[in-house]
Amino acid sequence: MAIAAETLRRLAEFDTPTICNVIELFDVRPRNSGYMDASIKSNFPEMPPMVGLACTASFRSSAPPAGGDAYGSLEQQVELFDKLGGPAVVVFQDIDDPPVAATFGEVMCSTYKGFGSVGLITSGGGRDLLQVKALDYPVFTGSTICAHAYCHILHVGMPVHVGGLVVNTGDLLHGDANGVTNLPLDIAAAVADASQEFVDAEKIVLDYVNGSGSKTPSGLAAARKEYSAVVAKLTERVRKGS
Repeated sequence: MAIAAETLRRLAEFDTPTICNVIELFDVRPRNSGYMDASIKSNFPEMPPMVGLACTASFRSSAPPAGGDAYGSLEQQVELFDKLGGPAVVVFQDIDDPPVAATFGEVMCSTYKGFGSVGLITSGGGRDLLQVKALDYPVFTGSTICAHAYCHILHVGMPVHVGGLVVNTGDLLHGDANGVTNLPLDIAAAVADASQEFVDAEKIVLDYVNGSGSKTPSGLAAARKEYSAVVAKLTERVRKGS
């Protein structure tokens, strides 16, 4: 399913926790699902949010591949990028448990970025982190490992399990310093529309507690009540439109 470039641009204006908060307004999934767990961390938390469509693969490095080039599926991966309908986020499940070697390095990330990818997520390890950072290419990993051992890609395009989340090729992912969430495609544009209003609602409380005036519990309660009323109206509106 293609997604408008303008929707992607607008989603990238907001951090991932805000996107998670706004998804909750739509009541399309349980609040304790749809996002990756703490095993997946941003290697470059200072980078802006990453937004793109998953291109999945699995990986192993504990033993030599049965045959063929260890990087033989790179071409298959980048060929799939054009079929996604938006910029690719490469998502690897490392089958080795625990991971034995790095899933990626400078060459792989340079290749992916050269073909339009906007980031990479792996349940395994990464390496060449300084070089990858210089590419301005966000990566999310479970570890850092200096060698690549017997690295080989097992499949491309099939569902994977990364950070407690099942990821399918074509899933819309949003990630930053706080982690990675799946964003249902059918509400993506509406989430982009509602995010600034949600931020503005939070600002009601933030302005009160961060302001220079005196603070009282009753004043905080009033600010929270005003915030809740704004969010309630926003919730009612987005659910009617979804």
